[in-house]
Amino acid sequence: MTPEFHRPVRIDHIGEGETRQHITADADERRRLMGRFGLLALDSLEADYSLRRDAADIVATGRLTAQVAQPCVASGEPVPESIDEPFTLRFLPEGSVEGGELELDDDAMDTMFYAGASIDLGEAAAETLALALDPYPRSPHAEEALRAAGVLKEEEAGPLSALSGLKDLLKK
Repeated sequence: MTPEFHRPVRIDHIGEGETRQHITADADERRRLMGRFGLLALDSLEADYSLRRDAADIVATGRLTAQVAQPCVASGEPVPESIDEPFTLRFLPEGSVEGGELELDDDAMDTMFYAGASIDLGEAAAETLALALDPYPRSPHAEEALRAAGVLKEEEAGPLSALSGLKDLLKK
């Protein structure tokens, strides 16, 4: 299945030095990514890559920029966000990791697997975007919406909060 944002680069076109690539998602690709990630808007998505070979692996460094709006977790209102995310990715051939497990050290970078003779910079950008999104976007009205729904603040829901009414009863 072809991903929403598909920008294949043939591995044999990546030379000994660095190869630079710039990709931009068009309106249709952005619309499909909005559906995939549950976004209210995706006004722009671009990525700049520097690609270099590292044996059978490809290392990509660069920067992703995007203008998005996500629904507030409390009110559903749009929460706009500008994303400017540096990244380092390692593309490995599928099946190159024994047993399907990859040992990570402190300097580990995100890893993507590829099959065939190309890597997909569009899908790499889409996954980088997904990781950069705020997992709990909140609008300025989030607190009001939560209060109206009966959600207590953390200090109100603590273990002693259940006993707070006893103080008033003891005064009577």
